[in-house]
This record gives sequence, structure tokens and C-alpha cells, in this order.
Amino acid sequence: MQGKRILFGIGGGIAAYKVCHLVSALAKSGAEVRVMLTKSAQSFITPLTFATLSRHAAYTDDDFWSPAHHRPLHIELGEWAELFVIAPLTANTLAKLSYGMADNLLTNTVLASICPVLLAPAMNTDMWEQQSVQRNWNQLLLDSRYHAANPGAGILACDRVGTGRMAEPEELLPHIQSLLYTGGTRDLTGKHILISAGGTREHFDPVRFIGNPSTGKMGIAIAQAALHRGANVTLVHAPIDAHLLAPLKSIRLVPVTSSADMRHVMREHLLDADWIVMSAAVGDVQPTLYSAEKLPKKDLPIALPLEPIPDIVAELAALKRPDQRLIGFAAQTGDFVTPAIAKLERKGLDAIAANPVDQPNSGFGSDTNHAVFLDRTGRHVEIPSCSKLEMAHRLLSFVDAIDNVNR
Repeated sequence: MQGKRILFGIGGGIAAYKVCHLVSALAKSGAEVRVMLTKSAQSFITPLTFATLSRHAAYTDDDFWSPAHHRPLHIELGEWAELFVIAPLTANTLAKLSYGMADNLLTNTVLASICPVLLAPAMNTDMWEQQSVQRNWNQLLLDSRYHAANPGAGILACDRVGTGRMAEPEELLPHIQSLLYTGGTRDLTGKHILISAGGTREHFDPVRFIGNPSTGKMGIAIAQAALHRGANVTLVHAPIDAHLLAPLKSIRLVPVTSSADMRHVMREHLLDADWIVMSAAVGDVQPTLYSAEKLPKKDLPIALPLEPIPDIVAELAALKRPDQRLIGFAAQTGDFVTPAIAKLERKGLDAIAANPVDQPNSGFGSDTNHAVFLDRTGRHVEIPSCSKLEMAHRLLSFVDAIDNVNR
């Protein structure tokens, strides 16, 4: 995020307070952040708040034609911004944007810019569901500049329960990062991407299992990156912390627990997918016996009998069509590339991400990752340590290049 130029437009709604955390986090990460507030937004939060959090003066309509600026402010800001985030987006500003109106600093700056615009609506449920508001929303999204952070459902400030809550910062931040990475391109539009994530659990009684430390963060990042690039995404996930799944409102989530569950669901969804990304850490063995009741400590076996788990990836490779792409992961220690090459060939994958889980800030539980991407043509691309979201985008681009060669 270092040096990235992000412009925020704050609309008049109580959800403006959510943007404070986002602006602060981006500024701390090294991004250059500028904030403008509509007149009504100042009834909810002050320019001084955003000036403090962004480390730069915040703008209002009073600054629009100020003689302090040598060039018109809306032109200067519009040319400066790499990304424009409007949050909260009110029904009033939505209507203006859908008709190309420009009667304040925010709307004039939108028309004076060419960068992607991320929209985060927030309003009462009845307002959001009005036919006129939905018409404006759908009309605006026909313009490829505009990207939607759809509102969520819950208890609103008016005590109404329904849709209209502004997307949370945890959802907006990765969307911002994606748009800055892609420049707003939707190169995966029309594709259905099926992704597995998390670590399966092989129980031998209701409370004990054989498992692994996978958190599912890499699979979640791939799902977010694919969604932000226009894909239709299904995420089949083993048990994952709820707070990690909360931002994935526009992604179809299918929860599973065991490898048998994942095997069934992945086969069920296989034929509908264009790409299948197996980032889950699926178990290799499972207990041969299962007790429907918790075993007393004294009855726990000294040696736990185990049996192999069917190879889901190999099965999917045998079942997939020639036009489908199957991507695997190889979590390794030591020499992590050689075993990945063998796995790529042995299991009939189109591509594989070799991941060193014994290196610092890489692999299970980390927010960053390091990998080598390999495909069947012999391509070998090393990805240095970066965020898992950036890693996800690089992987999707790597796979897209395979499709481009075959077109």
C-alpha cells in the first residue's frame, strides 16, 4: 500500500464512523489518503477527525473554489486519485451519480476522475428497497468504473432489522487492495471458480479429531480476489473462525468438516466450475473406528488405527473436462519445489502452488505467504513474501495465462 493514492468521499449517514478505522489503517500502511465530506456528512463526523486520521487536511464544499488552490480542487483531486471510495453512499448521492449530476465537491470530483470507484451504500431498509433506488443502483453499476460493496443485513441505526448496513471495514479493505492491484479490471467475469479452504477434521469421537493448523486464510484470499475480478465464487470450507468468514457476503459458502464431506461437495459442484482451486489442507489419514459418544480417558486407545483418505485432488483431475482448470497446493518443508513438481504430474493438475510452511511468515496462520507457481508447460514463477491477497491475485493471473495460451 506504500504510496497508493486513495480518495474517500464521505456521505451523510451514521455509518460514516466506520470509515474512520479504514482511513486510519490505510494511512498507517503507507498509503496517501485524502478525504472529502459532503455538507450533510459533517452533521455526523467532523473534517478534523479525518484530517487527523489521514495525516492530511480534509476537504468540504467550502474548499471547492477556494483561492488557496491554484487549480480547481475537483480537477486536482480527480487526477491525483488511483481509487475513489464513496462510503457511506447515500440515496441522494447515488441518484446524482446515476444521472451524472455534479452539484458539490464530491460529485464534481467523480466526474473529473477516471479511476475505479468503490461504492458502499448505507441507508434504511425501506429506502434501499425502493424501486427508484434499486433502479439508480443497477444503472450506475452498468458503468465499469463502479464497483459494489453491497450493504449487509442486520439491526440498523433506526432499529429496523433488514438490508442497508454499510459493508464493514474488514470487507472494504481487501476490496480496496484488490482494486489497487487490478486497476478495476474484471478479467474473470463469466467464470465460476470453485475453491476449497481450511483444514479438515477426522473425528474418532464427537470431541476429538486428527487435524492440521490450516486457518483457511489463503483460500479466503483467493475467493475475495476472484470475486473482486468479477468471478462467481463458491467456497467450500472446513471449520474456519467465523470472523474470517464474516466479510464474504457475496460468496457462496458451503461448510464441511471431514475430508469425506469435502470430497462429496467438491464432486457435486465440479461440473459447474471453470476453475477449481484446492487450497484446503485435506487430511491424508483417518481413524478406522468412530465412537458416537465421547470416549472416557481410560478407554482411549494407546495406538489409534488409521486408514488412508481417498485422494480428492486426483479424483477431481480424473473427472474434470479438458476446458476446466484444476489448481493444487503443496505445503512442504525443506525442498518444497521438487515434491510439488512430482505432485503436479502425479495428480494431473494444470498448476500448483508450492508453499514452504517451515519458513517465517509463510503458510499456516500467517497473513503473508511465499510460493513458487508451476504448471504443466514448465513455467516456474517464484513469488516473494507478500500478503495472501496479493498472492491470490498473482495465482489467478498465473492460471489465466494458461487459459490465454489455449484460446
